[in-house]
Amino acid sequence: MISYSVLDLLALLIVMSGIILQTWVGIGFGLLAAPILYLVDPAYVPVPALILGFSLSLLLVLNQHKLLCWRRVLPAIIARFPGCWCGALLLVSVPPNLLSILFGCVLLMAVLTSLYACKITLNSITLCVGGFFSGLIGTATSVGGPPIALVYQGVDRITARNELAAFFLIGTPISILFLALQGRVDIGSLLLSLKMLPGVLVGFGIARLCDNRISASSSKPVLLFISSASAITILYKGISGWWSA
Repeated sequence: MISYSVLDLLALLIVMSGIILQTWVGIGFGLLAAPILYLVDPAYVPVPALILGFSLSLLLVLNQHKLLCWRRVLPAIIARFPGCWCGALLLVSVPPNLLSILFGCVLLMAVLTSLYACKITLNSITLCVGGFFSGLIGTATSVGGPPIALVYQGVDRITARNELAAFFLIGTPISILFLALQGRVDIGSLLLSLKMLPGVLVGFGIARLCDNRISASSSKPVLLFISSASAITILYKGISGWWSA
């Protein structure tokens, strides 16, 4: 029988909160929940966090498959593969701290450009670019959601959520595979993921119950806020690592 300590229950609450947010807008669990889980216990990151995020994507796709346009999101999914490969190459050729600073600046510039200069249109080209950079930045820094989320900022919340879930459903196993090849996936990570799975199920259930009470209009403000927070987080990670080196 699985037993839960006070810290385990706190982790469940964090997982549930992150799952609720991502169920509503499409991203947020990896950025907002994973860092707090790391403070509770570093073992939660990255493998259990990735597995839990994948579980949510699977639930969303199964639940919303009739509203999901695979043909539209397919270019982003395909472009993620070479992005992951390039990210892996950068990891072995460029200092990680320099990568974090570079990607943080680029992501912050993309947010500011989208906010003040121009609107990003959802089409095959922008999906390919977003998918590629999501794989690139995600592999190099473990934060890959914002590049593809920026492409979806102008569409309604339901479309953005469902198609981002499809993107992560295919893309997350790629990241897990890279970690497995590095020997980072072990039985302890799998058991910890299983222990936190109730948080995914409860969070998803709560989000679905409240879903009809939330506007289905554009999720641009939330996506831009999360992307900005992500850029600042990556920048801080790179600068602090560089300073302490």
